[in-house]
Amino acid sequence: MEATWLGTSLSLLFLLFAFSVFLQRRTHPRLPPSPPAIPILGHLHLLLKQPIHRHLQTLSQKYGPIFSLRFGSRLLVIISSPSTVEECFTKNDIIFANRPCFLFGKYIDYNYTTIASAPYGKRYYGEAVDFEEAKHFREVMRGIFELAGARNPGNFLLSLRWVYFGGYEKELVKINRMKEVIFQGLIDEHRSPTGLVNKNTMIDHLLSMQKSEPEYYTDEIIKGLALDLILAGTDTTATTIEWAMSLLLNHPDVLKKARVELDALVGKDRLMEESDFPKLQYLQNIISETLRLFPAAPLLVPHMSSENSHIGGFDIPRDTILLANVWAIHRDPKLWEDATSVKPERFENIGGTETYKLLPFGLGRRACPGVGLANRVVGLALGSLIQCYEWERVSEKEVDMAEGKGLTMPKMEPLEAMCKARAIIRKVF
Repeated sequence: MEATWLGTSLSLLFLLFAFSVFLQRRTHPRLPPSPPAIPILGHLHLLLKQPIHRHLQTLSQKYGPIFSLRFGSRLLVIISSPSTVEECFTKNDIIFANRPCFLFGKYIDYNYTTIASAPYGKRYYGEAVDFEEAKHFREVMRGIFELAGARNPGNFLLSLRWVYFGGYEKELVKINRMKEVIFQGLIDEHRSPTGLVNKNTMIDHLLSMQKSEPEYYTDEIIKGLALDLILAGTDTTATTIEWAMSLLLNHPDVLKKARVELDALVGKDRLMEESDFPKLQYLQNIISETLRLFPAAPLLVPHMSSENSHIGGFDIPRDTILLANVWAIHRDPKLWEDATSVKPERFENIGGTETYKLLPFGLGRRACPGVGLANRVVGLALGSLIQCYEWERVSEKEVDMAEGKGLTMPKMEPLEAMCKARAIIRKVF
């Protein structure tokens, strides 16, 4: 009896799935090409192949720069060329300005109210609150000081590790409870008159706005902004610095050239400041090359179409999830000379010609709003590490550059390196 019921149910599900696909193909007869799918599941099995961005690049080489996958009844389109990126994020930018509704957004992103997950059309969260340059400098210098004051300041192992959220709905509920305790406690601490001494933080500014607009600047909105900074800023910034240091350790000539630039333009008697970054062109080139080869968001944040559109000669139905494989674009040999080689010099005197070839922060109205802050923090941190320390690999073997699992493309093997304090450390500290 149970076997009969199960068979009937599966048959009905298969028929419903087949009917929905048939109906969509009749309504949109020219969908992007697609690999063979499994009934009901579609292409979910392809998610098992890691790293996903590499597997999607392999599929694009077979099916073209725009192809489609089906996850259950949901259509997903992957683009991996500058021309399709331009079509999606300029001509059709407003159509693809929405975000798909995933469980993560429901439980972790305060029911889709954060900057990253909110649907297009909602008011974005008021005035931009920037951080003072002095705060960047203090935080970076604290890290430099901790390295200099380590138990063995000459040579020691530096290891960087991260933890990534994940799991099914029950796990997301558990994570949400823990997260809520932490973030509500953070707000309460800033709200308390006897709490923190520093009252000039982003949370303090938002709490002052809450007094004039309490219906909008709720605790949830403020917690969501803080969450965005941590998930979209802290992890991606740390990951980028780790990849950059890994590249420099494997290419000591590039590291030496960066140090020469810092010594010449900043000097050996003071530490680099954020205001020095614009004149350090080679350091900027190193960061651009790092973001090209190892973008922190290799597939960007998913977009979703709000109405029917036409991209690359294909019909794109409403509610289609869109992924831009910028990792594939950044390594396309048709777009970049020696695409997999480390050549910071390639970014000298390029102007704005790389708009649709280099897009680690996305493009259009849903591009990362923290691009300026990210570049300044990465530049200050990386420049300070180069200026203050001599760096070497822990062995003659090159640093492993394989990517691990995760949406922000961590290294498979966390970086370990040896460093020795330079003379400037003794002068400053």
